[in-house]
Amino acid sequence: MKKKVSLLFFILILLSASNGLRAQQEIPVCPCCEEEYTQFDFWIGDWVVYAKGKMAGFNKITKIEDGCIIRENWKSIESAYTGSSYNFYDKSEKKWKQVWVDNQGTVLELTGEFKKGKMVLSSNEKTDQNGNKIINRITWSKNDDGTVRQLWEQSDDGGLTFNTSFDGLYRRRK
Repeated sequence: MKKKVSLLFFILILLSASNGLRAQQEIPVCPCCEEEYTQFDFWIGDWVVYAKGKMAGFNKITKIEDGCIIRENWKSIESAYTGSSYNFYDKSEKKWKQVWVDNQGTVLELTGEFKKGKMVLSSNEKTDQNGNKIINRITWSKNDDGTVRQLWEQSDDGGLTFNTSFDGLYRRRK
């Protein structure tokens, strides 16, 4: 009787394991490999960033979570300022999103899309530390020489006009 129970137990374990393997095999091999998920891949790299012709800092951009998230890690060379962002394509909204958090406690949430070779993400109107209502818009574009331009603009008139906050040029780190 013990041998029959042991054999039955062994068979149940094998069946259970094979069902688990079948369930694992049904998970897509690359859930974020569709074209939309690769639109921002031109930004991936280990970069030296320049602003106004001077080195401003370093930015390392990597893909994580099986290619579903682009993670940014920024470090300024002018101060102790650092920050990170998570960038991802939201399939349900058909929009790109970014959530930025820095070591000053600043949080910035952006939404947008890839159009005409550029990634353009904007925030909703947000009140800054001075009580001004600000809209942020950041545009990334790949240049023919392999560099990337990041243009960060802000509007304090509801998006009618924008002023440049940061105009950065990304060059691959050697």
